[in-house]
Amino acid sequence: MFDILFRNAKVIDGTGNPWFYGDVGVEGGTVAAVLPPGSTARARRVADVDGKALCPGFVDGHSHSELPLLAGEGMDCKIMQGVTTENLGLDGMSLAPIKDGDKVVIIEDVTTAGTSIEETLPIIKAQGDVDVLGLVVSVDRCERGKGEKSALTEIQEKYGFRTTAIVTMKEVVEHLYNKEYKGKVIIDDTLKAAIDAYYEQYGVK
Repeated sequence: MFDILFRNAKVIDGTGNPWFYGDVGVEGGTVAAVLPPGSTARARRVADVDGKALCPGFVDGHSHSELPLLAGEGMDCKIMQGVTTENLGLDGMSLAPIKDGDKVVIIEDVTTAGTSIEETLPIIKAQGDVDVLGLVVSVDRCERGKGEKSALTEIQEKYGFRTTAIVTMKEVVEHLYNKEYKGKVIIDDTLKAAIDAYYEQYGVK
């Protein structure tokens, strides 16, 4: 028996597949099952959503919600839009307090030559004796840093913490090359040739 069963939902599962009608069972705050519509599953609470969209929470990749949160205000407006995860502390600023002993993960949109970390890390360290665990970037542009290695590799070797990216430019190009998105090819042969030429000059060998 589920804690909650959403019936007759338009399920958008986040994989890129087309939406489909179904029932979704939740247990312990986690999706436990996605079932065909009209399933015989039972739950302590049943919600008939009558064809409304049901999907994983959205990620707001660029937000400054720490401003109202640290002022004691709620962020119901984000929940009502389906946002469940936010990337805070962007644009070189954050109001989140840092104290001795804190563990910190640095999050950036992109890293080119790694110069932003050279500026950011001393600022973070000046706020307290913290342990920087790593750097996460949304896109690894796969460009060289100051030497022949990638910028992320140079940062990892220089500062001793792990670096990783959600997606690489190589993956983006492979995904979009000569494929239609909303009826239009995003990366055609001409653009692909220009990208290849760019990486021949600036990319990691």
